[in-house]
Amino acid sequence: MLSAILPLLLNATLETLYMVSVALAISLLIGGPLGILLATSRRGELYEAPLFQLIAGPVINAARSIPFIILAVAIIPFTRLVAGTSIGTSAAIVPLTVAAVPFLARIVEGAVREVDSGLIEAAQAMGARPWQVVVKVLLPEALPGLIHGITLAAVAMIGYSAMVGAVGGGGLGDLGIRYGYQRFRPDMMIAVVITLIVVVQGVQMLGDWLARKADKRNL
Repeated sequence: MLSAILPLLLNATLETLYMVSVALAISLLIGGPLGILLATSRRGELYEAPLFQLIAGPVINAARSIPFIILAVAIIPFTRLVAGTSIGTSAAIVPLTVAAVPFLARIVEGAVREVDSGLIEAAQAMGARPWQVVVKVLLPEALPGLIHGITLAAVAMIGYSAMVGAVGGGGLGDLGIRYGYQRFRPDMMIAVVITLIVVVQGVQMLGDWLARKADKRNL
């Protein structure tokens, strides 16, 4: 029995890691700059843009308030437009990315805002341009918090990837639903849950280790 379960678990785990890693990378490329703008665009800040704050803040909050499973179903036409299909691991990347972008934007904003404003003022006093302040001061100083936040996002996305299995997204969630629930196999359901716990624990431990390495206080 175990020999029959292991290949299925391995393939589903690889699908889950593929979905989450690609979606996380894309959402970082979008949500990262968005979060930096949110953290630096208030009045008197590096990229002062009150109109952006007025529009972006509520939109991001609204996007974060939508339950993931509802979001995944609601954007099926958009998923089909982007991925060419609405089922499978590649298609699942679309709703995962859409859900993660506002989440990561707020994480990046929070981490950047925690940087001591005195460091920003010192850099500006030495003639640093706004982009130099961001690249050489804000991001390096916020790095431990960013890593912790990205780890939190990755763990949440693993949970989302399990939910997207309910709409044919593949991965561990799809395996648990098709084999564990629909075929009445509690052994498969238990195996999927244990695998998810192991994957989440591994991601969390890796993130904690990277954050400790990036923290200057530990040097």
